[in-house]
Amino acid sequence: MNSISLKLKLSLGAVYLIIISIGLYLLFSAIDIQDLMSYEFIRSNKDVILKYRNDNYLYLTFIFYIFCIVWVLLLGFATPLLIFAGFVFGKWWGILMVVTSTTIGAALLYWLVGLFFRDIVEEKFAPKFSKLREFFNKNDVIYFMIFRIAGGFGTPYAIQNILPVLFNMSIKNYIIATLIGSTPSMFVTVALGSGIESIIEKNEKLSVLNIIYSPEIYLPLIGFAIILIIAFFIKKFYFKN
Repeated sequence: MNSISLKLKLSLGAVYLIIISIGLYLLFSAIDIQDLMSYEFIRSNKDVILKYRNDNYLYLTFIFYIFCIVWVLLLGFATPLLIFAGFVFGKWWGILMVVTSTTIGAALLYWLVGLFFRDIVEEKFAPKFSKLREFFNKNDVIYFMIFRIAGGFGTPYAIQNILPVLFNMSIKNYIIATLIGSTPSMFVTVALGSGIESIIEKNEKLSVLNIIYSPEIYLPLIGFAIILIIAFFIKKFYFKN
């Protein structure tokens, strides 16, 4: 590695960290993280959020779509995007938006990391994920798709997005596997967000009884449980080495 390449990578890494730090500071200075986790906060502001959506639907759709791409590119986690998409846009339009936008963001992140930070990724993650190499060498699309469907077996979303750098996966195969593999688990979470919106629309409090009697809530939770069970058996029988 020549000195120019090293300096370029260090400079890009510094810029990347600065952008992430500024973004997180602006986000959490404007929004209390406890409010984001509070059902009562969402419920009390439901009318404001949905009125803004109705009055600015195309604008909000565009801004949210771009935000999803940038958020994933900046190593953001996916769950808040999925809940918001289901809550504001409904499960069908919501899943279409988030699965395509996050795939674009993940592909851009994968390309940039592979271009500038490959050595760093290999140094940090190659020893931990060395057993996956033989699976990816057989058929990277199928195995990365399975890896996505299984939620990365608990691997954080941002690491899932950059992990195939270790296996020299083509960008085309990466996009196909990410788009298809991410859809099931993402749909469950988006549907959960849509179900919460339905509970609020009925002016009810979120409780165990509402979860039990509301298919908008318990069906996504059952789906999530099924995905976890499938992930367990996939890991046990297909990634047992």
